[in-house]
Amino acid sequence: MTQAIAKQFAHAAELLLDAKAILAEGPHWNAEQGKLYWVDIQGRSFGRLDVRSGRNEPFPIGKTVGAVVSAAEDGEIVYLSTRDGFERYDCRTGELTAIADPEADKPANRFNDGKCDSRGRFWAGTMEDAEHDVAGALYVLGNDLSCRKAHENVGVSNGIAWNAEETEMYYIDSMKGTVTAFDYDAALGTIANPRIVIDFESEPGAPDGMTIDAEGMLWIAHWGGWQVSRWNPGTGEKLDAVYVPAAKATSCIFGGDDLGTLYITTASIGLSPEQLGEQPHAGGIFAYRPGVKGTPSHAFRGASSLS
Repeated sequence: MTQAIAKQFAHAAELLLDAKAILAEGPHWNAEQGKLYWVDIQGRSFGRLDVRSGRNEPFPIGKTVGAVVSAAEDGEIVYLSTRDGFERYDCRTGELTAIADPEADKPANRFNDGKCDSRGRFWAGTMEDAEHDVAGALYVLGNDLSCRKAHENVGVSNGIAWNAEETEMYYIDSMKGTVTAFDYDAALGTIANPRIVIDFESEPGAPDGMTIDAEGMLWIAHWGGWQVSRWNPGTGEKLDAVYVPAAKATSCIFGGDDLGTLYITTASIGLSPEQLGEQPHAGGIFAYRPGVKGTPSHAFRGASSLS
């Protein structure tokens, strides 16, 4: 079955790390370190992968963690979106410090995917863990550690990306199967005028995490679709797709010395023994060089790191 699916694609990603993750997600590239950060949501941990040596450092958190971003203040500090909101983690000591939990009154919800904008604000959204109701929202953690709601009526908050001019922000709600574009004010960190630019109704799987390349095209992971696809957000046209040897591709980010490698996370959650036999590297991290450069990942910039 997997061979038949693979034949439908002209390109294929290759295994980088056989992580055996339950639900790998939220990749973040740290260019200074040459390391890829990623989370295992249901494995309640995040990892730090040296892509040159192949060595991965695991950091157990003890709770679901949806996203990880580096801190501008210190290379051993990261900021996380977890079941309990935004938190700060010291990789040296394992100390986890709570910052803001805007949904403390919603125990059925958890934080999911997130990313920093160029000013170092941390955007991350929530979802109902059971994925039954539209009960989530999108939040932003400011440089001063204040937290505010930016968008509501979200099913499964997922991928986020910004265009080069920082006039638009793109956002995925996996439950609704759509990519929404917002007008973006980079100075204020606000969004407005939502409109759907990509609809996955006729696509295999659901849109999950995403990134944007240097040409302004979106790369979207297909949950249940065996691929990461490239889209023009201005026209809604699907331009290309790369085969991923795991049905549940979850997210992607550009990295490497030249920002020319697309790193792809996947999941093994919910697969039967037969399905795992067909896709033994599900839950692994894959890599693909598409021939186009990506855009940088940004670190969180708290007040202490602002110039």
